[in-house]
Amino acid sequence: MKTLIRAFSTLALALAIGGSAFAQEYVKGEVVKVDAKQKKLTIKHEPLTNLDMPAMTMVFVVAEGGMLEKVKAGQAIEFTADRVNGRITVTGIK
Repeated sequence: MKTLIRAFSTLALALAIGGSAFAQEYVKGEVVKVDAKQKKLTIKHEPLTNLDMPAMTMVFVVAEGGMLEKVKAGQAIEFTADRVNGRITVTGIK
């Protein structure tokens, strides 16, 4: 039992120091357009490595409608995106 506890403690420490393999990195971008009616953002962004996508300007759906209230056209942002139900979706904005 002590060996199992020690193994979990070591794993927890390694994840705390090195980060999780599942953590998404925020990407820099600029909001080009906010479409509140369609719940979409057009963003000019740096490469999205988790989606194997080069830098470009594209339209994203947002995971939560409240995200649209945080941004406006011309604003620099950092965001995360992922495939959600087959659509490339903004999952976080800071």
